[in-house]
Amino acid sequence: MITPTTQPQTRPLSMTHVNFPGLYTRHLGRHSQFGINVNHLLALYLIWFGIYETLAQVALLLGAPAWWVVVPPALAYLIAVGFNATIRATLATAAFLVLFVASVLAVPRLPAWSIPAFLGLVPIGYKIQTWGHRIWTTAADMSEFNKRFPPGRELNFILLIYEVPICLQYLIFRRADWRR
Repeated sequence: MITPTTQPQTRPLSMTHVNFPGLYTRHLGRHSQFGINVNHLLALYLIWFGIYETLAQVALLLGAPAWWVVVPPALAYLIAVGFNATIRATLATAAFLVLFVASVLAVPRLPAWSIPAFLGLVPIGYKIQTWGHRIWTTAADMSEFNKRFPPGRELNFILLIYEVPICLQYLIFRRADWRR
């Protein structure tokens, strides 16, 4: 396994140039167990679904096709991921997005009063993600990673974009990194 000291030194943390292999290695510091990666992917799906389905339902309520508000952000997200993630992680993310967008678009138009319920999935997804850290507790010393990837707003934003591709890379392509 790669440790923070064996990773090649790269430029400082930046939102325009993301060191995806470094982020993946950092991810393994706290998320080396299979279960927490499944947990995080499920939680992120719920959070995204809550937001995207709210937008889709509002569009339908206003008489616009739901795909107008669902497909463009998904494509923009995939393009952003593609700039820095590995090809395999980008392709896995594309497949994930196809299934995700299809699930959002599969929901028929619902009464206006029910739309806010979808936003309730956002805190539920967040709580599921938080609870995962209570169940899967294996973690490495993150002090070296924190020097290269300092915690804060910039790292949180980068992880908001790259956590799905990181989890997919781990679950699909990096079985050697799995720990129970």
